[in-house]
Amino acid sequence: MNLSLKQLQEELKYDRTASCVQCGYCLPVCPTYTAFKNEAHSPRGRINLIKMAGEGRLTDLSALEEPFDLCLGCRACETACPTGVEYGEILEAARAALGKRRTLSVPARTLKKAMLRKMFPSRRMMNIAGHSTWIYQKSGLQKAGRITRVIDKLPYHLGAFEKVLPKPVSPLERFKAPKRVKAEGKRKYKVAFFTGCVMDAMFHRVNQLSIQLLARAGCEVTVVSNQSCCGALHAHSGEQKEARRLARQNIQAFEGTEADFIVNNAGGCGAMLYEYDRLLADEEAWAERARAFSGKVKDISQVLMACGLPDMRPRKGEAVTYQPSCHMTNVQKVTKEPVELLQSIPGIEWKEMNQADMCCGSAGIYNLVHYDASMEILDHKMKEAKRTNASVIITTNPGCLLQMKLGVEKEGLASSVRVLHLVEYLAEAAEIAEPVQ
Repeated sequence: MNLSLKQLQEELKYDRTASCVQCGYCLPVCPTYTAFKNEAHSPRGRINLIKMAGEGRLTDLSALEEPFDLCLGCRACETACPTGVEYGEILEAARAALGKRRTLSVPARTLKKAMLRKMFPSRRMMNIAGHSTWIYQKSGLQKAGRITRVIDKLPYHLGAFEKVLPKPVSPLERFKAPKRVKAEGKRKYKVAFFTGCVMDAMFHRVNQLSIQLLARAGCEVTVVSNQSCCGALHAHSGEQKEARRLARQNIQAFEGTEADFIVNNAGGCGAMLYEYDRLLADEEAWAERARAFSGKVKDISQVLMACGLPDMRPRKGEAVTYQPSCHMTNVQKVTKEPVELLQSIPGIEWKEMNQADMCCGSAGIYNLVHYDASMEILDHKMKEAKRTNASVIITTNPGCLLQMKLGVEKEGLASSVRVLHLVEYLAEAAEIAEPVQ
């Protein structure tokens, strides 16, 4: 690929690196630098590589592959940066540029295309995934796989994650899920609920509890039928064209709802929806529509705080700690609402986790494609989680939920520590749902 230096600079977002003064404030908050102690795996190290490439001092872009592949994309560096470096844009541009130049095998290229373009954006395919998981667990296949240890031979360490999968709902329950739920009592807000792809396929129960909580709090909830995947996995994988297509589809789907808010319950999805205005900023026909959409995006914790929680049953003596979603913290800037919701539950013993904002190592599919690195980062997180002596760990993102469950399993704490989505715990306290064991 023959490009002029100016074209390469534009492709790599070289101009975004100018505000980085290499001060090092990003180092202590970067999970990969903390784990590996390698400057190339720090935000300023990666930015320096982009500067070198943009200035012609580095001509072999393959030198960028490992540093940018191993970046979790948690964007904690943006929160710590005193000069406002737009690291997220630099990261996505670098991955897109590397993706164009990387030669994948035919099977790998076919699998990537099938997953990102056919699987995640398709509600039908994600429903099939959910149905298949239910059949797998209910039919005896799961038990047989564990007894014969066949699951331990699955690629990408999928056997480890199989052990922490949530119990899926039945196809009938999924089919009967309501599209509109009236507010209980006086309506405070009219909201449109974003179900997500993985969230609705694997965590359908959490979605339904979210809708019930919103209704109990005074929201009229609409589930838009023609919504699609948020596009986060695509953007983080360098598939910018597909991410933009999905953004346009979702904007168009939600525009007709006349909702006060577009509510989500997954930190990673919420961050992507929140940044549709940035993603489509250079598309004249969509920029204003994207700004209007992003302006309505709210995490469920924000809406529940605005409405006020229903009465909560006391949880006497239950020690609770919180593992925040990186994208919810560093992109959406939603930090206090989940904590205040938890602390409002009578009787709980609140346990602040040290370095709570440090990434757990999930990061979309990072823990699948970079399992060893992910587990090293998770080990750091679990040291802090164990120090709290909490019996309940709360998360706000599906990837974090599975990752922390895996950490609890690895530490031999599964019989004494529960890992729950914030919505699940609030629903238990509001007596909307039975406790999850």
